[in-house]
Amino acid sequence: MNHAKYRHLSAVRVAMTNIIPINSHLTSTATPEWKQVLSNLLRDPEELCDLLNLKGNDRDTLKADCGQFPLRIPRPYFSRVVSGDLQDPLLLQALPQAAELHETVGYVSDPLEEAEFTPVQGLLHKYHGRVLLVLNGSCAIHCRYCFRRHFPYQEHQISAQHWQEILQYIAADNSITEVILSGGDPLTMNDKVLSQRCDDIASIPHVKTLRLHSRLPIMIPQRIDEHCLRWMQQSRLQIVMVIHCNHAQEIDAEVESALNDLANVGVTLLNQSVLLRGINDNVEVLEHLSQRLFECRVLPYYMHLLDKVQGAAHFDVPEEEAQQLREALSARVAGYLVPKFVREQANERSKSRME
Repeated sequence: MNHAKYRHLSAVRVAMTNIIPINSHLTSTATPEWKQVLSNLLRDPEELCDLLNLKGNDRDTLKADCGQFPLRIPRPYFSRVVSGDLQDPLLLQALPQAAELHETVGYVSDPLEEAEFTPVQGLLHKYHGRVLLVLNGSCAIHCRYCFRRHFPYQEHQISAQHWQEILQYIAADNSITEVILSGGDPLTMNDKVLSQRCDDIASIPHVKTLRLHSRLPIMIPQRIDEHCLRWMQQSRLQIVMVIHCNHAQEIDAEVESALNDLANVGVTLLNQSVLLRGINDNVEVLEHLSQRLFECRVLPYYMHLLDKVQGAAHFDVPEEEAQQLREALSARVAGYLVPKFVREQANERSKSRME
């Protein structure tokens, strides 16, 4: 495939105690590179068919399979797909398939029943000591196994009034020490808005940790620019970023550079993966993933068993097989490179960990 090459504008590698220098281009009104990439996502099924050289029925099937969950793939990510391989593990994560349209017993639109834990619009309070904020519904990629693929984001948009209610809710509960930013993907927001949101959270004394769940460092590493690094470095909060990487092939030189830049300004980097049939359900693949993450200063954190969301059943790996993979991985790598194999279940106050 003749994909455009994307060059990550890596920030100057500085010590945690230094402030990232402001380069002259940062004060201009030019659109940040990452925004240009985000606005140029691969969205057109016809274009994807052309890039994959699909013909006839295969072409018609792919277009039909987009269904109610539209196609969305970042071009930097797509450039890592092996040309001509329709079973490429990166491609399969984003490629619409006919299996998505099959109704499967036991799979539902809201497998975690998140609506039950929403005391304030845009805020989920399920676990003790932390709350999750659904800042927006935008993602750089539509992962075909996403447990929020049916989530009613329009019903959870945060207005100025909702934001004040969220802050009041957090301020009123001294047990809340960690705020998690999710979505969608919080890093699809611009830094001016996102940093102000984080400043508001930091103004609440009992909040100590800010956790961001984001695929942007993997999908569009250009997002980790100097604006982003500066506000993260200057926050009084301990910032933890949980990236989402399922396969070592997702990490190229630009991604590694972005992850190193985050680590250099004091961001704690963790990874969560989803165990996916045909993508990473192999001990050698999991071993390589853990090792590659650690090379990039990211600690393997969670390996999620698939949430049973309607349209994703073809990705499921049975728990017994997952247990065998965990044991095999434990025999091949150091303990700190073995992620916790977990399943999140509705109405449970913590994730269920496989032992």
